[in-house]
Amino acid sequence: MAHRVVIVGGGFAGLQAARALKSAPVEVTLVDRQNFHLFQPLAYQVATGALSASEVAIPLRGILKRQRNARVLLGEASDVDLDAHTITLKNLPNGDGEETLAYDTLVVATGSRYSYFGHDDWAPFAPQLKTLDGALDIRARILRAFEAAEVEPDPAKRQAWLTFVVVGAGPTGAEMAGQIAELARDALPHDFRAADTKQAKVLLVEAADRVLTAFDPRLSAKAQRALESLGVTPIVGRAVTGIDAAGVRIGDEHVPAHTVIWAAGVTASSFASKLGGEQDRAGRVDVTEQLTLPGHPEVFVLGDMARPGGELLPGLAPAAMQEGRFAGRVIRDRLAGRTPPARYRYHDKGNLATIGRLRAVGELGPLRLSGFLAWALWLGVHLAYLIGFQNRLVVLVRWAFSFATHGRGARVISR
Repeated sequence: MAHRVVIVGGGFAGLQAARALKSAPVEVTLVDRQNFHLFQPLAYQVATGALSASEVAIPLRGILKRQRNARVLLGEASDVDLDAHTITLKNLPNGDGEETLAYDTLVVATGSRYSYFGHDDWAPFAPQLKTLDGALDIRARILRAFEAAEVEPDPAKRQAWLTFVVVGAGPTGAEMAGQIAELARDALPHDFRAADTKQAKVLLVEAADRVLTAFDPRLSAKAQRALESLGVTPIVGRAVTGIDAAGVRIGDEHVPAHTVIWAAGVTASSFASKLGGEQDRAGRVDVTEQLTLPGHPEVFVLGDMARPGGELLPGLAPAAMQEGRFAGRVIRDRLAGRTPPARYRYHDKGNLATIGRLRAVGELGPLRLSGFLAWALWLGVHLAYLIGFQNRLVVLVRWAFSFATHGRGARVISR
């Protein structure tokens, strides 16, 4: 019987691990509760109507259809028995309660979600952008806010509908805030009669002392100026202390707002707790330098839920992809009787964040880029990482059309 490799999670790490085993003498089973791979770096463009869901969500079966040693199972991993080498699946599409799946090697890459820092009661009022459902929910809320402003006769209440608050000024938060500002000022002004969408307020709230804290301070300053030029108001050095249906409390100040988007802090998926071992405050599991669970060399833990050798790596797609390929190589070497690499080494390929039209910042080794050059590089890198020629072509055409017309083609409220 072929060596059984079970991969839990069809994100960047899990998918790369599966593809790295294409020619290996193994049976690969990829388990995910969704039937698609989400290109999460572009989810915010779905949330703001720049792209459609199908352009950033690629069916897993389509990606792996030519990999004869791989199959895809739609289900949610709910538990693992490390001694028996089995995982338990639930929410199966045939309606069966649970199924047990045996493995010889297990790869866990179930990712992360945003953390509300102990305030999960804020979640209904401030959705997050980690999932496709979240992106579609946010898009519906943003578009409904403009529709509500159109029919609201009271000026104060209308302004509350036209106030958008993004919590967290990392790359996702900054990109989201910039896109909402462009949507309000470029794409929508001629669509409404009573509501002046140019009067929309976009607040970007960050508890740290600057936006994009992972970047060089000089780039952070340039990014903040770019955001301000778009009409975004960065609020730094102040934390959100409350969120409800009426608005947001920033420090001691209450801001009336009906649309709040959460992009602050991450925590590992709940499946990490099933693995045992040491975990940090964000739920990430301490793994060996070979990305395996201590005491269980047959279990790999990858991506946002792992701390290799106790080291915290960037929660970026390139890091997860590198980990997936590394795990695949270790598995191949073990089966071939070769000595696998002793440790995983992350190769930093830089960092990019787009603020809006022709505005971006980037770090590539010693290079510090901003403006058009960083923006063009951001476009090229994201197109290159997007899976499938058809998706790349469609997204490129979409971007070109939006750039030429200042339009947003995916503005249907479907939720």
